[in-house]
Amino acid sequence: MKAPHSARSLTSRRVSGGPGIGLRLLLAQSMVVVAGGATSWLVAGLVGPSLFREHLERTGLPDTSNEQFHAEQAYRSATAISLAVAIGAAVLVVLVVTWYFSRRVQHSVTEVSSAATAVADGRYGIRVSPPHLGEDFSALAHAFNRMAARLESAESTRRQLLADLAHEIRTPVSVLEAYMEAVEDGIETLDADTMTMLRAQIHRLARFSDDVSALSHAEGGLKSIEPAWVAPEAVISTAITAAADRYAAKEVALTSHVPANVPRLWADPVRLGQVLGNLLDNALRHTARGGRVSVTAQQKHHELTIAVTDNGDGISAEHLPYLFERFYRVDAARDREHGGAGIGLAIAKALVEAQQGHITASSQGRGLGSTFTITFPLHPDQG
Repeated sequence: MKAPHSARSLTSRRVSGGPGIGLRLLLAQSMVVVAGGATSWLVAGLVGPSLFREHLERTGLPDTSNEQFHAEQAYRSATAISLAVAIGAAVLVVLVVTWYFSRRVQHSVTEVSSAATAVADGRYGIRVSPPHLGEDFSALAHAFNRMAARLESAESTRRQLLADLAHEIRTPVSVLEAYMEAVEDGIETLDADTMTMLRAQIHRLARFSDDVSALSHAEGGLKSIEPAWVAPEAVISTAITAAADRYAAKEVALTSHVPANVPRLWADPVRLGQVLGNLLDNALRHTARGGRVSVTAQQKHHELTIAVTDNGDGISAEHLPYLFERFYRVDAARDREHGGAGIGLAIAKALVEAQQGHITASSQGRGLGSTFTITFPLHPDQG
């Protein structure tokens, strides 16, 4: 526990040692002015008198005359006084201007430093104000605010994720614990119904673990993507075949329509099939018996779109922006009955975006069905 404190103390000593940026700027500008004044004095002392003497000789004054001597003395005195006054005034003006701007720069740097310290201490809500010191300082302030906002969002997501994980695990664990205690106390027996219920809760935990693992891999990005030239019709057909039995059991019609001229797609066929499987499972959960689900694909300009449309529950407008967030549910109680963990759409979004695609959801409202659309860009040699 002493090492971090020692390191922090050492860092503090390093930070506090030496003059600040304002004083450094002031000293630097002072040195520039002094150097400029000394150079001007030296040049005037070396070049001025010879030029002045040459002009006096052109007027006809002899070199040894008293008039030329007094004129040179007057020139030297006037030059010295003028340079001294000019350099003194310049130093004063430069120091005032430098002090003003150095104070502004120091204020901005101090604000960023204090904000960075606050972020390091876990206070991610802090932001720095625009410094109005040029494009570079504005870019620095903007980059810092973006970083703080991302860290704040990540911390909020982390806390929400932990809360959601605890909530999702609590229910099946509580049920298992209650039944095990009931069996130990002789209140319940290990009959077929009890074993079925216990297996269902264990399966729910196992499925939740698989979903979280799949989400982690999906958000890993390009490391899990192996693109190849894919025929959309083949991928859609495979996904429909895999879901056909579940749809038939619920008596929900599942159809597809893919035009013959749809171009091939540069994508990962396994991951694209996983996305379609998640969307089809989601549509089945929210479509009543006797409903319809269709999958269509078409080319629009330089993009390929694949849409999964159902005539099921539909989605209210206020829920649409949050559908692809982890563990988000439109109706939490109802979705838990359907078995969804609220991760499938987040997995689909991560996998689509890892392939430079985009996924959106639309609905006319509750009871009017919904459409999930995947959009992939086409390469220049496609079409």
